[in-house]
Amino acid sequence: MDSVSPVTLDLNKEKGHCSNSAVVFDTSFLRRQAKIPESFVWPLSERPHPLEELEVPVVDLRGLFDGDETSISHAADAVRSACVRHGFFQVINHKVDAKVSSDALDAAGDFFKLPQSTKLRARRQPGSAWGYVGAHADRFASKLPWKETLTFGYDYSERRDGVLDYFTSKLGEGFEPMGRVYRRYCEAMKELSLSVMELLGISLGVGRGYYRQFFEDGSSIMRCNSYPPCQEPELALGTGPHCDPTALTILLQDQVDGLQVFTEGKWQAVRPVRRALVINIGDTFMALSNGRYKSCLHRAVVNSERERLSLAFFVCPRGDRVVRPPRELLLLEEEEEAVPRAFPDFTWAELLEFTQTHYRADTTTLQSFARRRFLASSP
Repeated sequence: MDSVSPVTLDLNKEKGHCSNSAVVFDTSFLRRQAKIPESFVWPLSERPHPLEELEVPVVDLRGLFDGDETSISHAADAVRSACVRHGFFQVINHKVDAKVSSDALDAAGDFFKLPQSTKLRARRQPGSAWGYVGAHADRFASKLPWKETLTFGYDYSERRDGVLDYFTSKLGEGFEPMGRVYRRYCEAMKELSLSVMELLGISLGVGRGYYRQFFEDGSSIMRCNSYPPCQEPELALGTGPHCDPTALTILLQDQVDGLQVFTEGKWQAVRPVRRALVINIGDTFMALSNGRYKSCLHRAVVNSERERLSLAFFVCPRGDRVVRPPRELLLLEEEEEAVPRAFPDFTWAELLEFTQTHYRADTTTLQSFARRRFLASSP
């Protein structure tokens, strides 16, 4: 445990750097202030503004599960078109039980309503990707996101109940029911993610099984997000512009708007669709597709009236797996000529370490990571 006592975010001055203290995002305190702290104010060029809605395809997965080849072909075409353009689509008839989803969203709401002292039992420790944190103020000093998060891991091959153990060990035995809720949700996300990987493989022409097998023994990341009401939402962002470094993100939203995608030179809103789940391509899958599919810049905005809750399941391969495109994507069709590699080989563990300790994820994370590896290997 960190021996430094947590402190409340200092509203009287803007931090010039991150201290060693764990900073507390105390929403009850912040809401009583007339203005938001300077550390939450984003540059004028990055602030939210009225925008149009993105036409995100809603892909019906029923045919994939039923083995309907015509439906599968249509779904693969829709996914291919979306991923080449911006990397976002939504899925329906995904076999995730509605109660499993609603229980998980309700549990997130319950967690973020807990007293600050209780949430801080799960406070993220330096060097760790897991835990509770407010505004990422333990890592950054400016352009802070107006949100709280709880993040924990889900190992596909783990024999012990890792999710349940996390909740009871960090928060206490009384949180066993919450741990069970998230164990069921993570199990459902795992199964859905492997089915989506099948569809992605079909869409790229590498077969149904290639990406499924690549991720079957993965170790993914689960994150609960709360975006509280903000008294100056026109100055703040719930999550700053970034691309996910993971392979795939499955997002469950409540019915409060907030997700935005940057495509065709402008920000566009992704409206929640009831019972649908948002899927977006991350950097790792962009590398696995040899750059054919986009890892797209996205962000979340906040409002002054309603809390927004979302659950993000970040799909990741096993840490030591080498991320390399399949052979079919490295050859020109019919000509059997080599296609240039978009990115060098790497392992997921290496990219995760880079984003956690060296780099704030943005639109060039993978390129910056590759450049750092090149410089490190140069004489």
